[in-house]
This record gives sequence, C-alpha cells and structure tokens, in this order.
Amino acid sequence: MGADVEALLKLEVPVIVVLGRRTMTVRDVVALVPGAIVELPKNAEDDLELLVNNKPIGLGRAVKVGENFGIRLGFVGDLRKRLAAVNQPVSIGATDDEAEALAAALLAGQI
Repeated sequence: MGADVEALLKLEVPVIVVLGRRTMTVRDVVALVPGAIVELPKNAEDDLELLVNNKPIGLGRAVKVGENFGIRLGFVGDLRKRLAAVNQPVSIGATDDEAEALAAALLAGQI
C-alpha cells in the first residue's frame, strides 16, 4: 500500500478558487471589451469555494499574500471526499480499516 500512497500524493491536480459565477447572454459576452466590468452576485465578505478537479472541497476567505492573493481556508471537506475529487479510489485495494489508518496518517502529517 505504501507505493500506491506515494503515487497518489505525487499527482498534480487543478485547484481553482471561485470568486463568483454569473450567467450572461451571448450578446453580452460578445460585447465585452478591455476595461469592461462584469459584476458578480457575491458579497466581498462571502466565502470563496475551493475546487479540485472542478469538485468543491472547501471554503475560505480571500487574503493578500505579499503582492498576490490567496485563500485562507475555513472549511475543508473530509479526506474521502478530497481523495474522490482527484478521481482516485479511496482505498486502492485496501480494507476500510487500512483506509481509515491512511486518512488518519495523512491528516496527522505523517505521510
């Protein structure tokens, strides 16, 4: 099981922070020009969604990190959902007890 875990932990997956979503007509999209403002139906203090492979796994607030922006996570879903988000089976041939032990080790930073 150790080699499977190492392979899983080395996977690179797309991580997206969603600032907001809006539906627009094709007419409005075609009319967009540099300098246009697209208003988002979201309050500046609302939580942002953290997606992995386009699947929500957490929520957090926008923060400034030097000259960049980041997200301070306030909630992260359970480990099984996060592993499912990378399209990998949770237990890779392991029993439920082994999967639970793996989850505990990952959360404790032992792996």
